[in-house]
Amino acid sequence: MLVIILAYLGGLLTIASPCILPVLPFVFARSDQPFARTGLPLLTGMALTFTLFATLAAVGGGWVVAANQYGRYAALALMALFGITLLFPQVAERVMRPLVSAGNALSNRIAAGRPAGAGSSFLLGIATGLLWAPCAGPILGLVLTGAALQGASTGSTLLLLAYAAGAVTSLALALLIGGKVFTAMKRSLGVGEWIRRALGAAMLLGVAAIALGLDTGVLARLSTVSTGGIEQSLLHKLAPHKAPDAQAPAAASASDSAVNLSDRGRMPPLTGAVQWLNSPPLSAQALRGKVVLVDFWTYSCINCLRALPYVKAWAEKYHDRGLVVIGVHAPEFAFERDVGNVAKAAKKLGITYPIAIDNEYKIWRAFDNQYWPAHYFIDARGDIRYQHFGEGEYDQSERVIQQLLREAGAKDVSGNLSAVSASGVEQAASGMDDISPETYLGYGRAENFASGKVTGDRPADYSRPVALPLNAWGLEGRWTIGMENVTLNHAGGKILYQFHARDLHLVLGPTNGKPVHFKVLLDGKAPGKMHGTDSDAAGNGTVSEQRLYQLIRQFDGRGEHTFSIEFAEAGVKAYAFTFG
Repeated sequence: MLVIILAYLGGLLTIASPCILPVLPFVFARSDQPFARTGLPLLTGMALTFTLFATLAAVGGGWVVAANQYGRYAALALMALFGITLLFPQVAERVMRPLVSAGNALSNRIAAGRPAGAGSSFLLGIATGLLWAPCAGPILGLVLTGAALQGASTGSTLLLLAYAAGAVTSLALALLIGGKVFTAMKRSLGVGEWIRRALGAAMLLGVAAIALGLDTGVLARLSTVSTGGIEQSLLHKLAPHKAPDAQAPAAASASDSAVNLSDRGRMPPLTGAVQWLNSPPLSAQALRGKVVLVDFWTYSCINCLRALPYVKAWAEKYHDRGLVVIGVHAPEFAFERDVGNVAKAAKKLGITYPIAIDNEYKIWRAFDNQYWPAHYFIDARGDIRYQHFGEGEYDQSERVIQQLLREAGAKDVSGNLSAVSASGVEQAASGMDDISPETYLGYGRAENFASGKVTGDRPADYSRPVALPLNAWGLEGRWTIGMENVTLNHAGGKILYQFHARDLHLVLGPTNGKPVHFKVLLDGKAPGKMHGTDSDAAGNGTVSEQRLYQLIRQFDGRGEHTFSIEFAEAGVKAYAFTFG
């Protein structure tokens, strides 16, 4: 709601911007006629047309984001067309010739002195809105950035409509005051044309950057204003949090044959997922009569990955007894919003149960959830009877499943507990209480940076820290520190961390799909037998996809150690360290 209010206020200020100037001749052409009959329909047509046109542009932006594997160039061509129409008015005139002709016809009717009714005023507003939409670059950039981060949605359309309503409000006030306002601003009408051309040039540069793979933020930098940072900041403020390492207290002893369950309210709806994997969309109503486990997770979360072997085991063991497991994938990083990335990770992880892609956190908010991972256990009547946050207490959770199945009338529900064996990143944590904390590298949530002052959102040279205390990290080489990650600009850059843990993981990804080779060192030497699943004994490995990489697995977690990773090519992005 706050964002919508801000969009409305931004629209109110539109009249003070050169962007609105090309629209004013059409608006003030009817200043001498009744406002309710002519002015109001015209402004309404403008607002609706702007909203529709810019929403289509946002959908086009969403296609660019979603088209990492398919249709990418077609979507880029669409965005290039937007830029060309802004840069070259004659092209825009040809593209929109039918609607422009309709607007000219209506304008000629007004010039001839014929009475204009509400219908013709509304149509003129539609034609005028087409002039306004490409001119309003900043708000269009905001929506395109939002589409890059979350996908075009009803929320994007509401944001546009709020902006349009604010602009129409200011224009209505000017119209009621009279044409004198237009006369005072008429001298600077030419400025609007240059603004439009600048927007077009900026958009074409953005398309070129995307096509060349220079920016994996896709449309986040396409706007002429820094809306990408705003969107990402809002995302982090509203985004969920990982469960703490300390496990929640058990509701009953793990040795109890029965668990004391309570009624925690009805299961919320499962509406809001942008897509489902492994299943058609499921609903809470359709699941009545089934015992349901809802698992909130995201595929680069180490806590979620370590809980996953148990969830998969329960799904397989109790499926024929009436258990339905639903994984709700709520992303933490921008790359986890890519459905293709999630589908690839799910297949690699061996997940066959239904997955709801909750990119807009609608299911998350419906459950009033706060953590990854989070498990909600729902009985056959549709009531939440138990919940658990974080890793651990798997015996307790399985006993809950068994008891709920018996309550639902399932026969031959075994009281035996699943024997789970996991390896790699899914292997259980060391159990140490004082391991290094999860550490984000982007300036939005970074802590303990030891390489001097951060230069945000632009390349800068960083030096290896002289001293690296426990849980501190640093950079060496030329890097760009962004809101949620750091990006290497020149080959040979390094990341260093002083840690205390058995396992060290780092969330990494290439910027343009090209693999990036790396070498890790542990206390200045090759890790040998203490290498992780994504590095060999010599410390070598390759960043080929956007995910969590296990780089170090020691025999135990005793003592402090210095970790370093050097990249042979530029273009890698690093997001966060996690430990185990």
